[in-house]
Amino acid sequence: MPILNSIISLVNHRRLTQIDEFKSRPADVQRNQLFDLLEKAEHTAIGKEFNFNTIKTISEFQRRVPIRNYESLEPEINRVRKGEKSILWGEDIKWFAKSSGTTSSKSKYIPVSKSSLEECHYKGGKDVLAIYNQLYPENEMFKGKGLTLGGSQQLNQFRNDSFDGDLSAILIGNLPFWVNLIRTPEQSIALMDKWEEKLVKITETTINENVTSLTGVPSWFLVLIKHMLEVTGKDNLLDIWPNLELFIHGGINFAPYREQYKKLIPSSKMHYLETYNASEGFFAIQDDPTSSSMLLMLDYGIFYEFIPMSELEKENPLALTIDEVELNTNYAIIITTNGGLWRYRIGDTVQFTSKYPHKIIISGRTKHFINAFGEELIIENSDTAIQHACQQSNAVIKDYSAAPMYMSTEDKGKHQWIIEFEKEPDNFELFSQSLDQKLQDVNSDYEAKRYNDITLDFPLIQKGRSNLFIDWLKLHDKLGGQNKVPRLSNNRKIIEELETLNNK
Repeated sequence: MPILNSIISLVNHRRLTQIDEFKSRPADVQRNQLFDLLEKAEHTAIGKEFNFNTIKTISEFQRRVPIRNYESLEPEINRVRKGEKSILWGEDIKWFAKSSGTTSSKSKYIPVSKSSLEECHYKGGKDVLAIYNQLYPENEMFKGKGLTLGGSQQLNQFRNDSFDGDLSAILIGNLPFWVNLIRTPEQSIALMDKWEEKLVKITETTINENVTSLTGVPSWFLVLIKHMLEVTGKDNLLDIWPNLELFIHGGINFAPYREQYKKLIPSSKMHYLETYNASEGFFAIQDDPTSSSMLLMLDYGIFYEFIPMSELEKENPLALTIDEVELNTNYAIIITTNGGLWRYRIGDTVQFTSKYPHKIIISGRTKHFINAFGEELIIENSDTAIQHACQQSNAVIKDYSAAPMYMSTEDKGKHQWIIEFEKEPDNFELFSQSLDQKLQDVNSDYEAKRYNDITLDFPLIQKGRSNLFIDWLKLHDKLGGQNKVPRLSNNRKIIEELETLNNK
């Protein structure tokens, strides 16, 4: 083991011991997180409204404090954005993570406190490195620099001492000075807001660096990598960065991109670790490279609750704590955080694949699904089916989106898919059949609706032209950062916009 790695292992030993503790005592650790949050916020406006100082049990907290979504919390967040203090959290909050949005064009501004920066997001980043060093003690990542592909930030429209922007930009903009010595590109380039210009600058300034790790969203990194290879004339990324060994990724399912990365980075020494780091908090880390599950991090100043999807639309839904969840069940996540979010519904759904330790997979979104005909199709289903169809037909995708086509007097309902391929299928009919059959294999509701074409006809699967999805993002001013086109929609707004662009 290199001497540097030995030193890092010693430094990380205490933290890894703490991780082992919440693996074995999740309920105790989570309870402590909640009451620490309540104590710190008891003098805020929300703390006084719900009398945080008199809450003695988790069930009392759940009875007293309502579950909120962004729309119901927005008035308080806007007060914070305008400079009011002690509304949701005791600190003066100067950073707001601007959500890339989902099916709504309305932007969300998630408060990011100093506590959530240091005790959640940065702590998560350090834990990723600690876990990686534990998994691969002979690694040489720390001999080079890390390249983080982030978004941009701008002044808060209400104040001149506050900023809105992508979470990645907020994290980069607040890093300790010493971290900038081991990362690239320089901050001024990393925070550029014009995506095309940023591509050029990153390429110019990093091709001669010793880059050993990458951090970002897989789809956007593919754009950067291909731009670099085109500019340099190289065959693969190792010709530019021969010591590259780690990609820390998140934001979208990596499975449809895995084969492309293997070709672009052809090395058995290349490692991939997934993280679940959202605007609202850093939630989970892949700690076993042989499994797609991620370890839920329970001591980041976040208290978790989980609502079974069957309960979600009820007036008083059943919210479970970490010790009450079951395996292989879809749950909507509710979080209470050190950023001032109280029983906040973030819109993601997860399934637990393990308990003690508690590990999860992201199964979809509460609003990113197709359920126009009772088929209850979620992102996990569609990503699995796309990956399978690509394997069967030797195809590689860049991106996709799907939506329902509603029944008419002449036609049954069906799903419409628009798929942009990196490499088109050898046999498009085989690809389409494989996609439909795999959806039936992994989703019994879809299978029932497809049985003998009784309710759902065979899906309409269309090829998207080159750069279709980038053009959609450009149209909506969402190039770069963590932005992405929603892959499943329960209405036709996005698919019709894509159709229009596809015909131009």
